[in-house]
Amino acid sequence: MILEDFYEVSNTTLAGDDAVTSLKVNKDHEIYKGHFPGRPVTPGVILMQLFKEEAERIFGIRLQLVRADNVKFTAVFDPTQEDELILESNLTETGEFIKLKGIAKNSTGIVLKINSLYKAC
Repeated sequence: MILEDFYEVSNTTLAGDDAVTSLKVNKDHEIYKGHFPGRPVTPGVILMQLFKEEAERIFGIRLQLVRADNVKFTAVFDPTQEDELILESNLTETGEFIKLKGIAKNSTGIVLKINSLYKAC
């Protein structure tokens, strides 16, 4: 896990190809000391990494990002305002690849939409 101590998984529900994971984000993590002091904002690349790490956890394998399409950051995630983030993913395994279509959201709405492709490494 690249994001050591950045989050804890509170709950994961699996139903077919769909997964819903609740994360509790550590508002005191080092990332927020530089991004940005006094106004913490979760970097977009970190939000994308959360989906990769969750897919790795679900499938029990290491993954490498091959492609990310239609990545849309729709809101700022500030962990001092709310520390829970929900990842809703549709995960389809096709041969050596895993296709992921997901949204990250908090109680106020969607933070990120992503379509991505990973391969086992």
